[in-house]
Amino acid sequence: MTIDTTPDKTAPDSVAADRPEDADQWTAKLRHAAVEALPPERLLPDRQPAYVASWIYVFGVLTLAALAVVILTGVVLAIFGPSWWHESSTGLFVNSLHLWSVEVFFFSMVVHLWGKFFMAAWRGRRRATWITGVVAFVISVGAAFTGYLAQQNFDSQWISTQAKDGINATGAGAIFNVTNFGQMLMWHIMLLPLVVVLLVGLHVLLVRRRGVVPPFAIPLESAAGVEPAGPPRTTPNQEQS
Repeated sequence: MTIDTTPDKTAPDSVAADRPEDADQWTAKLRHAAVEALPPERLLPDRQPAYVASWIYVFGVLTLAALAVVILTGVVLAIFGPSWWHESSTGLFVNSLHLWSVEVFFFSMVVHLWGKFFMAAWRGRRRATWITGVVAFVISVGAAFTGYLAQQNFDSQWISTQAKDGINATGAGAIFNVTNFGQMLMWHIMLLPLVVVLLVGLHVLLVRRRGVVPPFAIPLESAAGVEPAGPPRTTPNQEQS
C-alpha cells in the first residue's frame, strides 16, 4: 500500500476527496451531500430579510435562549441532587431559575407556534420545518410533566397520583409508571431532553436551509432571492400613468 504525500500546489486548501479518482469514496459523497443540503452561507448568513426585524420572529430565538438556560440549570441540579435543591438556598435559587426558564420556554414557544400557524409557516417547502417544531413542542410537554413528577415534594406526589388513573386508563401505565420516581427522573433528565434537543437542532437546520418564512405580502420567490415568474406586478398608480 502506497500513500501519496505529494502536496497539491494548485489548491493547497483542498483535500484528497476533491480529486476525481476519489469521488466514489463514501466520505466524499457524504461531505458533498452535507454541503449541498446545508451550504455554509445558509448556516451562518451575513444578512437576513428586513421582515425578520418584526417582533413575531423574536420568539423563536427567545425559545432557544430559554432552552439553553433550562439545560444549563438542569445539569447543575442533576449534579447536586434533590437534597441540594430542597435544603440549600443556592439549590433553591438554581431550581427556581430552572422552573422560570421552563415557563419562559413554553410561553415563547406557544407564541412562536401560533404566530407561525397564522403565517402558514409550512409554505415554500417548509413542511418538515413545521412538523419538527410541533413535535418538539409535544415532547417538551412530556419533559415538563416528568420534571414536575421529579420534584420530590407534595406537588409531585399530588400530580403523580392524579395522573396515575388517567394514564392507566390508556393502558400505558404498565410502561410509564408516574409513581416511580427513578423512572420519571431518567425520562426527565435523559430520554426526553435528548429528543427535544435533537428535534430543535433539526428544526434550526431546516430553518437555515429553507429560510425564514416571509409574511403573506411578500412572494415566496422574492424571499428566496428568486425572480417571480410572470409579468411584473404594478400598482394602481402605475396603471393610471
